[in-house]
Amino acid sequence: MSRSRRVVCWRHGQTVWNVESRFQGQTDIPLNDTGRAQAVRAARMLAALEPDAIVCSDLQRAAETARALGRLTGLPVKEDKDLRERSGGEWEGLTSAEIRAGWPDEYTKWQPPGGDPVDEVADTVAAAIERHVADLPQGGLLVAVGHGASLRLGIARLLGLPEDAWDALGGLSNCSWSVVGEGRRGWRLLEHNAGSLPEPVVGDDQVDATEQA
Repeated sequence: MSRSRRVVCWRHGQTVWNVESRFQGQTDIPLNDTGRAQAVRAARMLAALEPDAIVCSDLQRAAETARALGRLTGLPVKEDKDLRERSGGEWEGLTSAEIRAGWPDEYTKWQPPGGDPVDEVADTVAAAIERHVADLPQGGLLVAVGHGASLRLGIARLLGLPEDAWDALGGLSNCSWSVVGEGRRGWRLLEHNAGSLPEPVVGDDQVDATEQA
């Protein structure tokens, strides 16, 4: 059985706005010193997986995180605007407390005025990942570096989850990642919000998760 292709969906490192609990959206915020250190640490682990390609959002917090891995692996880092974070519209730059106070109804539904609809973000990110996966060899590994909300939505779409179940897929911490792999009936979630190297999973209901066709 030939090995399937896999994707590591890696969230960027910490920024000042993360610390301040501000909605970043597509505002181009850089990593802070902690975020740069997180990127270096995570890159050392991910380099051990010997990825075949690295792609990232063109926002600098994701691109800087991706370059930490590129330096270790010698791989080029390709930027793709389709991996950007969900736009927060009028909420960008505001704290959670400010959003809650100003838009109580929208806050409950997490629908920023002027922001991107979640289904459109899910479609765009999933399509971008599949586009880059198509260039991988059989058994290849893609590292896609992006953002917490957009990666979670893209993963949900890849897995074929109904929209009312998307909240069941928890968020990604700074510089943590999820891993999806091709299975016999589509994509499978192999790891979620991890900060250590993925381990093969063998159980009574499946073959080795790294070797699914």
